[in-house]
Amino acid sequence: MIRRMAMNPIPQFPDGFLWGVSTSAHQIEGAADAREPSVWDAFTAQPGRIKDGSTAAVACDHYHRYGEDVALLAGLGVDAYRFSVSWPRVLSKGGLDFYDRLVDEVCAAGVRPVPTLFHWDLPAGLDWLERDTAHRFAEYVSVVVDRLGDRVKKWITVNEPAEHTLLGHALGTHAPGRQLMFDALPAAHHQLLAHGLAVQALRAAGARDIGIANSHGPTWPASREPADLEAAAFYDVLLNRLFADPLLLGEYPEGLGELMPGDVASDLKVIAEPLDFYGINYYAPTRVGAPQGTEIEFGGVRIPAELPFTVRQIENVPVTDFGWPVVPEGLTELLTGFKERYGDRLPPVVITENGCSYPGIDDQDRIAYLDGHLRALHRAVEAGVDVRGYFVWSLLDNFEWAEGYERRFGLVHVDFSDPGVLKRTPKASYAWLREVLRDQR
Repeated sequence: MIRRMAMNPIPQFPDGFLWGVSTSAHQIEGAADAREPSVWDAFTAQPGRIKDGSTAAVACDHYHRYGEDVALLAGLGVDAYRFSVSWPRVLSKGGLDFYDRLVDEVCAAGVRPVPTLFHWDLPAGLDWLERDTAHRFAEYVSVVVDRLGDRVKKWITVNEPAEHTLLGHALGTHAPGRQLMFDALPAAHHQLLAHGLAVQALRAAGARDIGIANSHGPTWPASREPADLEAAAFYDVLLNRLFADPLLLGEYPEGLGELMPGDVASDLKVIAEPLDFYGINYYAPTRVGAPQGTEIEFGGVRIPAELPFTVRQIENVPVTDFGWPVVPEGLTELLTGFKERYGDRLPPVVITENGCSYPGIDDQDRIAYLDGHLRALHRAVEAGVDVRGYFVWSLLDNFEWAEGYERRFGLVHVDFSDPGVLKRTPKASYAWLREVLRDQR
């Protein structure tokens, strides 16, 4: 029997607050033979790229079992389901038919569909270093909104361009596996441009509730020494402001605009298309210090010695089984800091991802994590931040990118030992969140 963790009730969030869970296509859908290949298919085919040697060819087989998964959504009691549309699947014959069926099923369950239009699974043969990819993305977005826009009202353009740039193009630990270091910056610019062009395409089709999902977290200097302060400030620009300032202020942080390709001033006008909400994926703050001259591994990522900063451990806090620090108060700090920095340029905020990796079905650590972060989020609301929603990552255990199936972020356990069955078992955290949502009604 799963034991229950006794906690005080979560404070009440404002009326109309949107409660949801998130997934992404490549991580759960499977059915690789029913779509065109992506950069992740090429990446996982290379020996040593994925820690357990796995691929996402089957994953959770959500493509065939979406009805069961939507029933889990309905049983949980969420308002909204954030999923991603696979660009490679849309390119295949009849690929949009799957999303037609999925959206119909989600709506029939009384849940709001919230598609993300790019979540890292770039079609093979396309390249974010090329400007044309941004225009190809806008064309694909037009096709999707034309098909689904009669039922989908809330849209997310791009997920975590910071991580896709850093891990996929600068450090090479994610697809497409490039190690370009600072020569990866054009990939950041073209993803931001793709976002702006997608906003224009969505608006042209009548969409009126559009945002992005950017990952952000506070940057904490390792000490008050000048070298550590300088390194932390640089890291904050690179991982936070590089992706927020163009969207919200229409400009790059000082010194970065001239490193971007093309007519940057004209592009920034497109990138800064007004948003209806600003999505934030939050997991943890980062403690940063001056470079130490050696390569380190942190949270599954290799940090090269030649970078002008190094990531340090945050001491005296619990960590997830991924090694990520658990710091709920970092979410309050992040949101109040954004409000202070961007003022009335900051649209209403939606937490589009927040979650943690822990093993097991009786996942009390995940309950404690979510409980702490919801309280931290409520403190930000009390401090005057206009927060409109919160999505847990993730509904299901899934293919966790370079980690394969070794990290489990789901509210629902998936038994990957038998790919023909893939049994779903709701965890203790699923039951806990269901009760939280009932209390919030």
